[in-house]
Amino acid sequence: MSPSSSPASERNRRMLRARDEMDRLYRQELDVRRLAALVGMSQAHFIRTFKEVFGETPHRYLQRRRVERAMYLLREQGRSVTDACFDVGFNSLGTFSRTFKEVVGVSPAAYRLGKGPAPVPTCFISTWTRPSSFGVAPRSENAYADLTAAGDGSASPEATEAKR
Repeated sequence: MSPSSSPASERNRRMLRARDEMDRLYRQELDVRRLAALVGMSQAHFIRTFKEVFGETPHRYLQRRRVERAMYLLREQGRSVTDACFDVGFNSLGTFSRTFKEVVGVSPAAYRLGKGPAPVPTCFISTWTRPSSFGVAPRSENAYADLTAAGDGSASPEATEAKR
């Protein structure tokens, strides 16, 4: 660690190194032991730290990365669902289809037939079709809690707290 870098930036740099390795080798089996050794951590600490930094486990990240690549193969290259499945590193068509639908919202076959996102300019495709994570992101407790308190200021913090 250099004298000017903080422990948090060093941790983030290590996690980025592991994520880059996963991006490069997404077709291969996930080897947590090798990734942890790459960044100088135990396997358990690596998984915890990766989830803390990126919001998902290494396994989920790898699955999402594979689905993103499969989306490209299905959309841009017209590959069959089976070919896309095995090209991106899945070993089971059933697991691939279930994971694809979980991430994208439609089956791979429906996505391939154009029942996925509407045709739009290329600059929007990457933003709209890139899945961000599995499931619904956790909501913060205070997000949009009381619109009147946030909007016109007519409700005092004490009144807002009393309503809850």
